[in-house]
Amino acid sequence: MNLLSAEKQLMNFTPPVFPVCGRLTRSVGLLLQASGPPLPVGSMVSVDGVISEVVGFREEGLLLLAIEEARRLRPEARVEPVHLTLRLGDWIMSRVLDGLGRPLDGKPLPYGGEEVEITPAPTELNSRDPVEKPFDSGIRAINGLLTLGLGQKIGIFSMPGAGKSTLLAMMARASGADATIIALIGERGREAREFIDELLGTKGLERSIVVVVTGDEPAAMRVKGAFLATAIATWLRKKGRNVLLLMDSLTRVAMAQREIGLASGEPPTARGYPPSVFALVPRLVEQAGVFQSGSVTGIYTVLLHEEQDIVGELAKGTLDGHIKLSSRLAQRGHYPAIDVLESISRVAHRVTSVGHHQDRTKFIDLYSRWKEAEELIAIGTYTPGNNRLMDEAVAIHDKLDGFLKQGVNEGISLEQSVFQLDRTLGENNADT
Repeated sequence: MNLLSAEKQLMNFTPPVFPVCGRLTRSVGLLLQASGPPLPVGSMVSVDGVISEVVGFREEGLLLLAIEEARRLRPEARVEPVHLTLRLGDWIMSRVLDGLGRPLDGKPLPYGGEEVEITPAPTELNSRDPVEKPFDSGIRAINGLLTLGLGQKIGIFSMPGAGKSTLLAMMARASGADATIIALIGERGREAREFIDELLGTKGLERSIVVVVTGDEPAAMRVKGAFLATAIATWLRKKGRNVLLLMDSLTRVAMAQREIGLASGEPPTARGYPPSVFALVPRLVEQAGVFQSGSVTGIYTVLLHEEQDIVGELAKGTLDGHIKLSSRLAQRGHYPAIDVLESISRVAHRVTSVGHHQDRTKFIDLYSRWKEAEELIAIGTYTPGNNRLMDEAVAIHDKLDGFLKQGVNEGISLEQSVFQLDRTLGENNADT
């Protein structure tokens, strides 16, 4: 071999690239600290096989938050970068996954499929279309009075025990969506299993994908689970499908992010929530919408622990309306316990016909007058003949309540809901 040919071979030689690794130097509470590698915030690393996320850095090195159980980690554990993605195919339907996309139903995931980032990128404004078509939720009270739009994002606000999980399961089984993604974030293990086996059932699971991260798992895993469910919904939407994303609950996602933020050194602001919470919620829910290919209709539950709940106020400013569940109605056996007078869909007027909109307005007016009359009747001061509309409301209040009630296993289409709304008002429509 002459000198010239040897030089050419050296010029074409590509040396092997080894990942830059670091070592675990500290562990305090939820927070881990490592000597490297030099990675930006949001990157993923493996600490002796425990998946962790880079949440910050100091002069001494990286600040990490373990996504998986980290109690077995030892000092000087090896820290190396990893890139987490999920492979998706048509076989993903009817599967139950954890927050990293690993199966929880005892069945392996087939090899292959399309590689998808677990945390989807922000959507571009030019790719969005306006919300103009109604969405069939399968719930008569919502279809008839709080009509949702295809691609709308709305919250279900509820105190514990008002039936939000049952309402989500009813929508999963009866909605007009092509596919349903259900994210159970921070739930108790028993309730998650009951939701899948009893409330959702075999019929509901056939057209659904369920992501489960129970409340005893690390905060970072709970947040990842919310984004994983959103990423799957986005992938299906890009395939041209109209997807329903049900997330229970947005409150527990925010609480998990609060743990992460406080552990990484963020200052607490409003009621102990760090700034990252107020950035995370919009980034999560803005994946819903109507796009040039398909749509994602997002329904997010919000747990109300008090009247001026900080997460509830944040959600109201971020979402396109809210559905309020009433504990008082639930205690009376009125299901779904939707308080239509305290609920609003901000796109209902855009996605309903003129006749449907008039019926919605008429029903709400009569129902509000019945509530006023109910208080007067309770204290014995109601006098018939003083108010014509109030008298009408009293006369048909059983029909109004009947319209708002629905069986757990009963699905009512949008068309049926509009027809039954008109029939419930009956002769009252002839007077308007």
